[in-house]
Amino acid sequence: LSAHVDVGIINGTIAKPHSRPYMVSVQKRHHVCGGFLVGDSFVMTAAHCWDMGGELTVVVGYQDLSSRESCTGRMTVKRYHVHPGYDSSTLENDIMILQLDQKVKLIPNAVQPIPLPRRNEDVAARSRCSVAGWGRISTNGPISSRLREANVQIFDREQCRQRWGELITDHMLCASGGAGFCQGDSGGPLVCGGKAVGVVSFNQKGNCDKPIVPNVYTNISSFLPWINAIIEGNP
Repeated sequence: LSAHVDVGIINGTIAKPHSRPYMVSVQKRHHVCGGFLVGDSFVMTAAHCWDMGGELTVVVGYQDLSSRESCTGRMTVKRYHVHPGYDSSTLENDIMILQLDQKVKLIPNAVQPIPLPRRNEDVAARSRCSVAGWGRISTNGPISSRLREANVQIFDREQCRQRWGELITDHMLCASGGAGFCQGDSGGPLVCGGKAVGVVSFNQKGNCDKPIVPNVYTNISSFLPWINAIIEGNP
C-alpha cells in the first residue's frame, strides 16, 4: 500500500456559507492545501504542504475561492513552524503552524478560530465527525472552488494499523465512511464535537473514491505542548 499526500472532498456537499468560519485556503499562487485558524494570527495545516518549500499565503474568510473578493482576504506568512519530528517519508508528526504577519480581523460567525482538544484526549472509535476542503471531488478530478464538507466516522486505531501496517502511530487518527478527502484537502481539520481533533494527512494513493484503507489524520491532542508553546510564546 502506498500513501498519498496532497490529498477534495469525496461524496460531500457544498458547505453552508460561514458554517466553517475557521477554514482557510493555503496557497502558492493558487490553492494547494486547506488549513484552519487556531488563533488570530496562527493557522494549523499539514507539514507536507510545505515540502516543496517556497512562499505560502493564506486566504481567510471565503467559501468560494473563484470570487474576486477572495484576494482581499490574503495574508502573508511570517514564520513556518514545522514540527521538529516531521518525517516526510512516513508522514509521522505531519503538522505545521503558520504564523501570520498580522492579526486576522475576527468577525462573529464569519472568521473565527476553532477550539482544540485537551492534551492526550483520544477520540472514540465510531465517533461521527466531519472534514471539509476545496480539494478534488474525485481521484484526479477537478478541484472545487467552493468549500465542500463530508461526514466521516472514526476508525479504531488498532484495526487501522492492521489495514495500513506499522505506518500508523498513536499520533495519528483514522476515519472512514462513504466519504472522505482527496488531493487539495491536506491540512484541513477533522472536526468532532465542535473541536479540531485531526489534520488531513494522507490516504491511499490513486484511490480517493473507494479506498480499501481508512483516511489518516495527524492527532492534534498528541501535540498540544508544542502547539501551545508556539502560540503563547509568539504574541
